Amino acid sequence: MIFMPVSRNPLKHKPVTSTKMRLAMTEALLADEPKTAVSNLEIVRGGQSYAVDTLAELQAAQPADYWFIIGADALKDLKLWKNPDRLLNLCRLAVAVRPPLTEEQVRSRIPEEYRGKIDLISMTPMDVASFDIRDRLHRGKPLGEMVPKGVLDYIDQNKLYRN
Repeated sequence: MIFMPVSRNPLKHKPVTSTKMRLAMTEALLADEPKTAVSNLEIVRGGQSYAVDTLAELQAAQPADYWFIIGADALKDLKLWKNPDRLLNLCRLAVAVRPPLTEEQVRSRIPEEYRGKIDLISMTPMDVASFDIRDRLHRGKPLGEMVPKGVLDYIDQNKLYRN
């Protein structure tokens, strides 16, 4: 599984941390995960990050049957993405379904023309969101097991998300 921090997501606000720091935290997160890799492809390319451009580049460099994993919340904006039809010709979409959403609710949101190219993945609920982690750090509250030690060490060393 390849983890790839974006340079700039055209559908979201400006990131809270720099691309360099997000890449370093992703590397720290996956340091002990043998079946994963971290790629800086989108960061090196710079500018807006478009999934279709990344998958085209991956297919040109190493043709394969790729799945692009997104959260169910991102599925609602699929038609706003750059060239979604081409994207779904380059890969399958794997949509992670987490409570409170159900698979039935998410399946009903899939545009008819994309239904044969999207797979749903049920996720174990997690009581943590990136906003909650940043908020707790900002307020000086302990994180407990919410963040792996390597990532927390990086956050502490770089004084991220503090006052």
